[in-house]
Amino acid sequence: MTISPLDPRTRMIHDGTDRRGFGEMSEALYLTQGFAYASAEEAEARFDGSDPGYVYARYGNPTVGMFEDRLASLEGAEACFATASGMAAVNAAMFSHLKAGDHVVAARALFGSCHYIIDHLLPRFGVETTLVDGRDLDQWRAAVRGGTKLCFLESPSNPTLEIIDIAGVAEIAQGVGARLIVDNVFATPCFQRPLELGADIVMYSTTKHIDGQGRCLGGALLGSEEIIRGPVLEYMKHTGAALSPFNAWVMLKGLETLYLRCDAMAGNALAVASHLSGHGAVKRALYPGLADHPQHDLAMRQMQRGGTVVALELGGKREAFAFLNALEIVKISNNLGDAKTIATHPSTTTHQRMTEEDRLSLGITQGLIRLSVGLEAEADLLADIDRGLAAIR
Repeated sequence: MTISPLDPRTRMIHDGTDRRGFGEMSEALYLTQGFAYASAEEAEARFDGSDPGYVYARYGNPTVGMFEDRLASLEGAEACFATASGMAAVNAAMFSHLKAGDHVVAARALFGSCHYIIDHLLPRFGVETTLVDGRDLDQWRAAVRGGTKLCFLESPSNPTLEIIDIAGVAEIAQGVGARLIVDNVFATPCFQRPLELGADIVMYSTTKHIDGQGRCLGGALLGSEEIIRGPVLEYMKHTGAALSPFNAWVMLKGLETLYLRCDAMAGNALAVASHLSGHGAVKRALYPGLADHPQHDLAMRQMQRGGTVVALELGGKREAFAFLNALEIVKISNNLGDAKTIATHPSTTTHQRMTEEDRLSLGITQGLIRLSVGLEAEADLLADIDRGLAAIR
């Protein structure tokens, strides 16, 4: 069903629903690996593509299909393919398009596992990669060339919340015939629409805000029918990292409350960032919604709100650990986008496999902490943060 003229907050509740004869209100959970065919001719038609029905759960499943259709409607995309995790989505977006001899340009500020794929895994297969300061469009212009097939970026970036001009990079990529992949996890589909800014593929770890309650792994790639039902589907059919029906059902229920949760979390994040900004124990507080963020104006042009993640820098590792260990409400973990507020020390967890030189070049110091702000009462969060800050004195 298509109800795209409606507000996204309505579409994330209703779109994609495929009710069967029982008229069920909650989406049906189809825990099936395969599908029976009425005849040998029907089986042949499914496999040659002339019949669009389901073939095998690795290719598609009714519950997964509902999740894909709803997320595509919310994103404004023609098609979506759901994957087993966010990193499975990154892997598929890259390897479905590349071969030995191709060239990739990526922003240097990346999640640790994304950095591993760009800087280590792709070169093993003969793909040349170039890392640039994503904030500097001149570096993108200098890096791309005729053999550049993909450009890749996160905005806001993990964990230092750099903002990249998506429309500007898209124009540069289009100039050399390259496709632009945007990791939109931090911004969420509620606050940023990369396809409208010129991106070709949008990537999510649906493990984060879309699940939003720390339950299931998942990922998704969105874009045109040509891309998603072409190279992406072909790659995923044969490599197998498809989303499970149960996880898709959980994600469907998560989409129903996504806007409410993200809106409330962004409000809390702004309050936390404002509280940290100017605090004597804090060397710097980073949040795109604060006026003193280096790319605040750009963030507010391409995002509706500042997001749910705040970064703060303390004196060093000793101060960071003292802060973390004093927290009572905020939990130490490495996930984000959860209803619970989560604190992460990137240099010893999510980005610890990077060299110290690479971490420092991105501003990931031993004193940097990433806060994924949740749904707790604002006063309780601020009191807990003050408890942590008091512990480092």
